[in-house]
Amino acid sequence: MIRFDIKKRDGLARAGAITGDELPDQHMPFPAVFDTEALFPTLAVRGCTNVPLAAPPEFTKAYVPAGVGQPVIVHPALENAAVNGDVVMAANWHTAFTNPRKYVTWLKMLKNITPPDTLWYAPAAALPSTVHILCYSGFSIFDYTGVDLKSTQDVFCTPEGEFPADAQKGGICGCEGCRNGDLKLHNRLALNHEAGLVRYFIGQSKLRELVESRCRMNANHVSIMRHLDTDYEWLEPHTAVARSGVMRVNSAESMQRVEVRRFAERLLARYRPPNATVAVLLPCSAKKPYSLSQSHRRFQMAIAGRAHELIITSPLGLVPRELECVYPAMHYDVPVTGYWDAEECAYISDVVSRYFSVHKYDRVIAHLEGGALKVAEMAAERCGITLEYSSRENLSGDAALARLSQALDRERRVKDDRLHGMLSYQFGCEVDTKGMLLRGHFPELFYTKNNQQVFSIDTGSGLLRPTFDGWNLIPEGYRVTISDFIPEGDVLAPGIENADPAIREGDEVLVMGAKAYATGKAAMSAAEMKGSKRGVAVRVRKIKKL
Repeated sequence: MIRFDIKKRDGLARAGAITGDELPDQHMPFPAVFDTEALFPTLAVRGCTNVPLAAPPEFTKAYVPAGVGQPVIVHPALENAAVNGDVVMAANWHTAFTNPRKYVTWLKMLKNITPPDTLWYAPAAALPSTVHILCYSGFSIFDYTGVDLKSTQDVFCTPEGEFPADAQKGGICGCEGCRNGDLKLHNRLALNHEAGLVRYFIGQSKLRELVESRCRMNANHVSIMRHLDTDYEWLEPHTAVARSGVMRVNSAESMQRVEVRRFAERLLARYRPPNATVAVLLPCSAKKPYSLSQSHRRFQMAIAGRAHELIITSPLGLVPRELECVYPAMHYDVPVTGYWDAEECAYISDVVSRYFSVHKYDRVIAHLEGGALKVAEMAAERCGITLEYSSRENLSGDAALARLSQALDRERRVKDDRLHGMLSYQFGCEVDTKGMLLRGHFPELFYTKNNQQVFSIDTGSGLLRPTFDGWNLIPEGYRVTISDFIPEGDVLAPGIENADPAIREGDEVLVMGAKAYATGKAAMSAAEMKGSKRGVAVRVRKIKKL
């Protein structure tokens, strides 16, 4: 009997461990390459397991057997036959690579009908050059069939692609197979190495960065990634609200990744700015958060709190000063060339123009130069606002800063209420922050009311962590309902009765039960909480018995 434990999620990808009597090692990590004859001994004698993915429903239903054990066959033309805890197999998945649009269509169809806590097997599909995109698509189990076939065809397999066997003599690889002239051994080791590398990147929440770099050698892989990005509404619930470390935005496709688009969508749909009549548009800085850079310190001194500060940046578009520490505003790294291409300008100007269409100011001052200034002018023309210019070059110079300060001479100070903006962005609701005080020292900051802590700031993600008193101030949303028990540690998926559909992995949530309340961080999305029968749903920070 095969059992598995999902320990890490990164988008559609999963990492964890498989256990079972059939395994040589009783506790094997995945994604990985397995001897599937040992893992699924009955698979070799099962018929009709290779029905083409494009086969029509009547043909598929007539030939694909049902209820014959693990792995359970899934097919775009079949209704779901899998249950929680099953290993599912998508036969002939290697043929989908030639049609990226169909690849994504079939993938979404299968993911939509299959329970979330299943493990996915792609037979004969894995090569060192395809493992990254297969894992990005949600597959976790692979076999040696593909690379063994390449070996019989005298093909040398690498993560960068497949080459004639003579390439093995070129010093490209120093593995045991290459040292001994054993092509089959090299191909197997290369596949194992790439699966291990992908597993490591999933563990670091950086699979997207690996995929963006790996897929450059195959146009179909780029197309698959782009087609997935295009359906933001489908992919967004599968993506955590924050990742660990730096989000590297090094390609054009990075502009379309879920974290970038989600920031803009929440900014436009949720965020509530302070009561200000003047906005100042500022450039971004390499240092994050922006306030720690020398240039922004000088900008803030010149503005002196008399306007709402908005930073124009690629790829996020627009970052209000209140959100500069919130993921991904403090966590992205982008190549700096001074040149913004047409796609960047179009996307960012759209975000800026939509913001000013929703939030009105009497005056908008542009303290910008280069690409940021061009974007601001495009946005202003689109939404019909008039820009004032304080400077168009040497923005942190004394003369430019003096003009910026002079432009604000008659303006009153704007109430600094970063908490209000952060709460609206994170929880999508209005919270009365009157009487709340900021305490601590950066980055260990927290808010109190009546000498009681209500919120602290997560130093990793910049998101707010409500205490029980803080949750009392948030009127609705981000609640998880559990059955009649007192949690002893983390809350597991089987104990979940209901969850707010807005919850994503990494969100702060309030767990509510008849016997206890708990605060913590969601370890999976609301849909997974309700559809899974195993795994940690909420990592609990504090429990309050009723």
